[in-house]
Amino acid sequence: MHSNKEITALLRLIDDPDDEVYNTVASTLLNYGKEIIPNLEQLWETIGDESVQERIELLIHRVHFNDLQTEFLEWSRAKQPELLRGAILIARFQFPDLNVRAILTQFDQMKRNIWLELNSYLSPLEQVNVFNSILYNFYKLQGHELTDRDPKYFFINQVLESKQGNSYSIGILYLALCEMLDTPIFAIDVPRQFIFAYIDTLHSFLSIDKEGIQQIQFYIDPISGMVYTQKDVDTYLRKINAHEKDRYFTPMLTKRIIYKMMEELALCYRYRREDQKADEIQQLMALLTDNEE
Repeated sequence: MHSNKEITALLRLIDDPDDEVYNTVASTLLNYGKEIIPNLEQLWETIGDESVQERIELLIHRVHFNDLQTEFLEWSRAKQPELLRGAILIARFQFPDLNVRAILTQFDQMKRNIWLELNSYLSPLEQVNVFNSILYNFYKLQGHELTDRDPKYFFINQVLESKQGNSYSIGILYLALCEMLDTPIFAIDVPRQFIFAYIDTLHSFLSIDKEGIQQIQFYIDPISGMVYTQKDVDTYLRKINAHEKDRYFTPMLTKRIIYKMMEELALCYRYRREDQKADEIQQLMALLTDNEE
């Protein structure tokens, strides 16, 4: 906790009724970053004026949000941003003091439980059955439709605690496990849906093409683990009159997945009339698009 004379003087001016004075004080305090939070929290506890407490709460939120913006920018600039890390950053929007180590520990345990059941002799469908058995039967994850409009279903820490989530939060957990366990399951950009494709790489001994041919074996709904065929997906695309169907079967990049998740979260906040939160989520989304090559 800082205790220098400048901070002490600034904290005394937080209740100044002059907005210009307060804005100057707030701007200076924000420059201290997260290190100023203990001072603000101590002041909140010792002051009885609710309006001043609201100012302090807003300042603490702004410090956390500024820090989160910096981390999102760093994450987006990485050559290969980690999907799970992106989901953790989204959770930190609502839970700035999130215990990241606890999340990673739970994730590692899930990974180990699935790894113990996998082997190289399993067919693609059998591999998915292992994932589904561990996630939906052993851990009892329960998926909710995006139409439920509840922000809590977007946050990875709450998924792990309550076993309740939506296609994005459970789906990102599923995809991160697939990535760690070298299972070729990827999110694809089907309109109005967030589903996965098991994409196998086929090689021919008669072909000089070392890359092989990528072929979708089937599709997976992360809400329940249900498997769909190509015919099922084609029927859905015809039903919604989707055009340029080929582009829907290309794996999405990590930043695109996180962007779409935040897009849905912002819509959720709009629906609940929490416009300030929706605006801040859109500020974070802008950081991802501003750094696209």
